[in-house]
Order: sequence, then structure tokens, then C-alpha cells
Amino acid sequence: MKEIILLKNGELALKGLNRHTFENQLIKNMKFRLHDLGKIRYTSSQSTIILEPLDENVDLNEAFRRLKLIFGIAGISRCAAVEKDMSVILPAACEYLKDELMIAKTFKVEAKRSDKKFPLKSPEICREVGGEILSKFHHLKVDVHNPDLTVTVEIRDNYAYIHGNQVKGAGGMPVGTAGNAALLVSGGIDSPVAGWMMSKRGLQLCAIHFASPPYTSQRAEMKVHSLLRQVSKYSGDILLLVVPFTHIQEEIKDKCPEELFTIIMRRFMMRCSEAIAKERNCGALITGESVGQVASQTMQAIGCTEAVVESLPVFRPLIGMDKDEVIEISRKIGTFDISILPYEDCCTVFTPKHPRTRPKLHDVEAAENVLDIDSLVKEALDGTKKISITTGD
Repeated sequence: MKEIILLKNGELALKGLNRHTFENQLIKNMKFRLHDLGKIRYTSSQSTIILEPLDENVDLNEAFRRLKLIFGIAGISRCAAVEKDMSVILPAACEYLKDELMIAKTFKVEAKRSDKKFPLKSPEICREVGGEILSKFHHLKVDVHNPDLTVTVEIRDNYAYIHGNQVKGAGGMPVGTAGNAALLVSGGIDSPVAGWMMSKRGLQLCAIHFASPPYTSQRAEMKVHSLLRQVSKYSGDILLLVVPFTHIQEEIKDKCPEELFTIIMRRFMMRCSEAIAKERNCGALITGESVGQVASQTMQAIGCTEAVVESLPVFRPLIGMDKDEVIEISRKIGTFDISILPYEDCCTVFTPKHPRTRPKLHDVEAAENVLDIDSLVKEALDGTKKISITTGD
């Protein structure tokens, strides 16, 4: 019995004449993620992508696990692909789904007849398959509203596909269909979640991290590597750019008012990030800010921070979320336990005792005018190092 994987691409079905562009990018992403598993044929038809192993050594269990993490896939099913003949479909449904039918208490049958030349209509297929299952599994009862198991028979061009309950995919849009964006990543809970959320909307990520040795350790940077490796399981490969930030922070500490230190520091981060983003052909910056979460994330503070960004939008996907909601997502995507490792990032260096929560832009600009801004930014950018975070590392 031949086994394949059916993928429902959900939101892509809403696209118009350019839908194939999105589907082709999704297939490209899947090929990249599954390339080491063996030869697989990818066929797109009627809002469904069919993965057919061409090599008996293809590990479908591993393929299924990886596919669940790829954005753009709404639902996944492992299926038996059999001849479009009821004398084949009936015994195949009982055999292929035997284990699931044995543990279920209730079931229903759904049929989808894409091939209109097939002699039986969908209700007739359901009736025949349901009767066959009841004759073999006497403990089962039919429940059309809330069954333990939904047996689906799809009659398509070349085969009849038989599968059980569909597994939910990662959803969203295929990575790469919305362009590139630069994620400002610290080592906390918020920024990896922000990156994951924007990647889900089709953005290809590069990441920017600010390091302040000796105030921050190498372990703090390695923590960021680990966070991005976890995010890359969903987003694909990520280029990490590590910006040396020590001199900038020391200059701010020595020459600027303490209560404005964090705001001025974040303004420098945005200047550096915008320059890197433009060089990397990124169309936006992404941050993990949420209104009111900390002193530097009040409405006034965010306004002062963003004022230095001249030509790029700043995406803040967490802006209206509370911490519990962010933590829930971080646990779901596997970044939470890494984020809480006790290695401080540069945002916690020289934290003022009484930060200004409602700073005025003209006060901030006046305070940082004592600094050689252009020279400090250039020095930081010249010292930036690049690290490739590869999916599966």
C-alpha cells in the first residue's frame, strides 16, 4: 500500500492570480527542509500539495515532524494512496486506519470527490465506507457531530487517498513571500516570539544582537544562538549580526543624564539596526516591545526611540499583548526555557535607578548631542560580525 502526505495550504487559497507564486515558494521551502530525507515528488492541485516518496528509504515520520513546523501549511495528513475502485478502497480504509479505529469509540466518514467521473457520489462513498468499517469494528458507533476519528476518502485525479484526523500545521504564509526584515534580538522572552510571529507572516529574518563585553559574557551571545536555532526550525536559516556596543554604552554612561540612558541606548540600537537592515535589503525592523511592559516601552519612550528611524517601518507584533500571552507562545515554540537562562544581555547593563517614563523628544536629542553619534555608529558597524544560524544545527 503506497503512503503519501497531503498538505492543505489554507490561507494561500485566498490568493488570486499570484497564488502559484506563494505555492511555489512553499514547495521550495519544503524541498529545502526535507532535502536530506531522500527523493520526494511535490505536486500542487486544488489548494493541496501532495508529497509522494520516490525512495523507499524516505523517513515519513521525520518528514511529517518537520512539515508541522513549516509556515504556510494549515493541515497535514498521512494517507494511503490506492486505486480508485471501491473494491480496493473499502478494505484499504479498514487496514490502513486499523490502529486508529481500534482505539476510537466513535467515527464518521467524509468523502471528497474531485474526480467527477468517479461513479459514486460523496454520500454514497461515505455510506459504503462507513458500512464496511462497522462490519469490521463492532465496538464503534457513528457520531457525525463530534467523532473521535474522522475517516476521509478523497477521490482525486490519479488515486483515492484515505486518511484519518488531519493534524494542524503551523499556518501563516510561506517564509520568503513577504520580503526580508531585521529582528532586534536580546536574550529575553519577547524578541524570539516577535521574530516567530513575523516569520509566520512570510518574512525572511536576519537578526541583530548587541553585545557589550566584558559587561556581557560569551554565554549571553551563545544563548542568542540557541534562541535563533529554535526559531529557525520554523523560519529557516537566519543570518545573525553581532554588533559591539560597549563603547557606545560607556560614552552614554559618562556623558548623558542617567534617567535617559536606556532611551538613548535604544536610539543607538535603532540607528545601527536601520543601517544593517538597508545593507541586507530588509524592508522593516522587528522588535519585541509591548506597551507599558517596562519604562522604556511607554508610549512616549517608544516614540522617542522610533524617531531616529528614517526610512523603515518598525513592526512590533507584541505591542498589545501581556506577558502571560507572550510566555504561552514562547513555551509553544520552545524558546522559553532558553530565554530564562541567567545570562544578562546589554539591555541590563548600566540600568538607571529611576528611568524617565515619559521622556520628551527634545530633551533626549539635547542630551545625546554631546556624543559623536555618527562616529560611534560607524565604529560599531565596522566591528559587526556575521554568524549563520542554520536550520537543524
